[in-house]
Amino acid sequence: MNSNRGQWSTKLGFILSSAGAAIGLGAIWKMPYVTGQSGGGAFFLIFVCLTLLIGLPMLISEFIIGRGSGEEAITAYKKLVPQSAWVWIGRLGVVGCFLLLSFYSVVGGWILVYSGMSVVGNVITDNTSSDVLFGTIIGTPWITLVGLLVFTLLNVWVISSGVQNGIEKANKLMMPLLFIFFFILVIRSLTLDGAMEGVKFFLSPDFSKTTGESILYALGQSFFALAVGFSCMVTYSSYLKKDVSLPYSAGSVVIMNIFVSLLAGLAIFPVVYAFGYEPTEGPGLLFIVLPTVFGQMPFGEVFLALFLILFLFATLTSSFSMYEIIVAALMEKWKNARKGITWIIGGIIFVASVPSALSSSLLKDVTVFQKSVFDATDFLVSNMMLPLGNLLIAIFIIHKMNKVLVEEEFKLSSTLAPGYYTAWRFLMTWMVPVVIVIVLVYSLLPILGG
Repeated sequence: MNSNRGQWSTKLGFILSSAGAAIGLGAIWKMPYVTGQSGGGAFFLIFVCLTLLIGLPMLISEFIIGRGSGEEAITAYKKLVPQSAWVWIGRLGVVGCFLLLSFYSVVGGWILVYSGMSVVGNVITDNTSSDVLFGTIIGTPWITLVGLLVFTLLNVWVISSGVQNGIEKANKLMMPLLFIFFFILVIRSLTLDGAMEGVKFFLSPDFSKTTGESILYALGQSFFALAVGFSCMVTYSSYLKKDVSLPYSAGSVVIMNIFVSLLAGLAIFPVVYAFGYEPTEGPGLLFIVLPTVFGQMPFGEVFLALFLILFLFATLTSSFSMYEIIVAALMEKWKNARKGITWIIGGIIFVASVPSALSSSLLKDVTVFQKSVFDATDFLVSNMMLPLGNLLIAIFIIHKMNKVLVEEEFKLSSTLAPGYYTAWRFLMTWMVPVVIVIVLVYSLLPILGG
């Protein structure tokens, strides 16, 4: 490993940073509203099972590739299988993260605006309804652009400070605070009259409402929720020392991710049921429904501010990993130029994000395949590039990477029984690729006219 690239100072720092990369919009925003639309407890149970059977093996795979090569995403594949086309897995990841940041940063900007307004008490008011407020924020160009700019600057500031002094320090602060804020919100939610109906909906499986579409979405969410597929975790694990167990670290990240998804459900559904709202509300659940219901409880603005701040933390820790894969790839060519590279990348991503930021205002009439710029980019990244990246990584680690190195990295500093490696290899050889192909084909059906 090139020592100039930096390393995690502790195992905890790596685990918290990896968990931070995984815990983002998927766990706190997407999971609750999709769970609400897909029958509640049954969907959540399916998601947990598939995360353990699909997401966990994929996460271990990226960890093995990263530490086994000791290089960032692009160079990792080039080093492990020299002079081959497999280097394009890393390039796909870098491009995918760039495109992902072009709309992810827009949502991050919305959350920043909402967080700031909530702290000063301007979200829950008698003058403006929550849906009108949301429409005003995303429909006002200067508001979305200012939010986008500040979100970008926060990422640049952290990433330019390096692995230990930037990413690791930020995650060591924000991840514990995220859990503390969540516990406060869950306790408050569970003490509301009628809250148990929300708990029952969320944790009692009703498979009569389970559809093929919801199962397929759970399949996709199982690896989307862990930030695997774009080799972000390859870059993160390349900074890892050899005295850390990769299966243990991956297991810790998965458990934390599932736990956060559980806390998100326990924080949201009891509140929604306590005030008589429907759990099937879509993407507006966070920005429209929750401000409305929090406004009906004592100190609602305080609890809404806590929720928005923890959501901001999760969004930032996830975006750090996306920035890092791009910056680390460029640092292979320009050594010791992290600060300059980060500022340039931040500026380019800001400019690239402007069309998505203006999708609900100045560019609302511009469509790509009958979708807004924001939605079209989201579809391209989430439904096509991400499954493809996962499929290529699954094929690479089983059929192209040196089997001895793979087994060594899996078992290094681990006390797991040999059967765990056999089980992991079986899942990666047979189950994971098949599931990913199903998700990829299903994602392409709208384009193919199916």
